[in-house]
Amino acid sequence: MDDTQALLTQIEQACRRLRMAQSTFGRLAVNDGKLVSRLQQGGRVTIQTIERVHRFIEEQDGASVSALRAALPGLRDRVPPEHNFRFYDNRQKYLMFVNTTTEKQIIADRAVQELCDTQPVPPAIRLFDGGTGDGTALARILRGLHRRHPWVPFYVVAKEISMENIRLTLEKMPDRFREHAGTVLVMTNLKYNEVPHLQPDTASGASAMVWHEVALDGTSAGEFEEQIAALEPFLAKYWQARIGPASGNPVYKTPVVLVLYRRDHGFMLDPIVPRRGYAMADFDFALLSQPYRASAPLSFKSSRVIAPLVRALRPNGKLMGVQSYGEDPGMEIIRTIWPDESPFRHGRREVMEAVADDLGTAARDFHFHDLSDEEALFRYDIRALPTEVGEGARIHSSTLFAAWNAASYVAQIEDTRLSEALSNDAYLEATRQVLQRHGGLWFNDEMFLISRRARLN
Repeated sequence: MDDTQALLTQIEQACRRLRMAQSTFGRLAVNDGKLVSRLQQGGRVTIQTIERVHRFIEEQDGASVSALRAALPGLRDRVPPEHNFRFYDNRQKYLMFVNTTTEKQIIADRAVQELCDTQPVPPAIRLFDGGTGDGTALARILRGLHRRHPWVPFYVVAKEISMENIRLTLEKMPDRFREHAGTVLVMTNLKYNEVPHLQPDTASGASAMVWHEVALDGTSAGEFEEQIAALEPFLAKYWQARIGPASGNPVYKTPVVLVLYRRDHGFMLDPIVPRRGYAMADFDFALLSQPYRASAPLSFKSSRVIAPLVRALRPNGKLMGVQSYGEDPGMEIIRTIWPDESPFRHGRREVMEAVADDLGTAARDFHFHDLSDEEALFRYDIRALPTEVGEGARIHSSTLFAAWNAASYVAQIEDTRLSEALSNDAYLEATRQVLQRHGGLWFNDEMFLISRRARLN
């Protein structure tokens, strides 16, 4: 029995136990209602799809992922070698999305607004950003925060597992160190539950962790840029990722903490600079912007990502989460090609309820903000000239490709299905019609807020 047939057998058995239609299984497991029929017709299946199917069966049926994997004898041979592994998000898709939409700017502005409503206390404003991506939002947040608090030290922890994103983020930081000298920037690839104390959760991880502190010399952005650029060999050596054997998600090979600050402000910043084995988990503000895949189990989103950062808030501290919402022209494009597509499974209220359950009795110490749709939902647009879109406009191919890329990226369509869609021009025509009908293209995100209550005197 080959892997495809074995996987089909596992799905069929799970459907019988769960009393679930195969189309429903495919839609809930991998956002593809035709998964089973494609496999039955000889379609290929990726390692990522297999892992997602196994995680879904484990979540719904209690089966062991390791046992399911063991039943697919050829699975190990299909896992790419670790030294060839690249971050799972396609870099071209991600960078095109960041540079052709306004999402990062709008999220950053909302974050600054929420952050300035908090009540920071000495010795610093303590900020967490995860996942940082290419640093576009973080740089904008730091600019906005400096404008409001030019003389207050900043302690900033940025989590990102991709070495390429770390490099892009660091390229944006020289100006930040020049303008706001009282900045301590911590870059790390640690897991969300490890980030608050900057400490791996296993003894082997703690012993293997690389802690690198860099005191930047000079006073100009050019001098800082040279020293940050010199970190490239360090990043290439240690900031590597691999596929987790249980989850199929990217995980670090080596846990790394990189601490940057200006040497000429070292005396003032000494109480803020974290030390290995000792870091305060008391953030004034935590931003979680699209920190997980929409298809991830609710329990993963809650217990592995959000709850650890909620626990790390100081009194009056606030966590702002952002996730895709749908019900926008972008999803109109996607449903023209895949009518049953429904990628955004867990709304903000469902997510917060799960976090409250994970916190248990400690949930009483937090306020779960019940935001209305008017407060929680916000729109961001694809960048296009007014003459490029709308009724009767001649939409250039570059705009069509950017719009399709944004729609498929937000909906998190797998490469296998994208390849099938690209076999004809239907996707371009669907994109063109939506752009002309709406005079542009936009997407909806939703925000949720969780804050720690102030201590009573």
